[in-house]
Amino acid sequence: MRLRADPGREPGRVRLPAATRAESRRITKALGALGFVLPGTLAQRRTRCGNPGCKCHADPPQLHGPYWWWTRKVGAKTVTRLLTDEQAADYQDWFDNARRARQLLAELEALSLGVVDTDPRSARRPGGRKPAAAADSPRSAAP
Repeated sequence: MRLRADPGREPGRVRLPAATRAESRRITKALGALGFVLPGTLAQRRTRCGNPGCKCHADPPQLHGPYWWWTRKVGAKTVTRLLTDEQAADYQDWFDNARRARQLLAELEALSLGVVDTDPRSARRPGGRKPAAAADSPRSAAP
């Protein structure tokens, strides 16, 4: 038996409200405009050295730095790289772009989940069968 598609709908296409399509276009347009992205965290840190007579061990300490540390995951390992002040200034927008890309992807994911949740076909099982009510299910019957 061959299933027929709803009239007015292309096979494999989901009907979306105009507002949902517009929101999707807004998000994808914003993603396309981001440019370069760098993953991880850029943090400015001050450190102590290993020389016990150094001013960084005094009371109060005068720590070395500041240094820019870029930390990210590569595979299952954490990788850290020191950046110069100039590099940190140059790449800061790329870190901001990565953060914005994650936000936009989360919005697009939420929008997509909303489409699936409101799709009337979502309540059906594979093969087109409707889910059985709990009382009608043979598994829920007492042995």
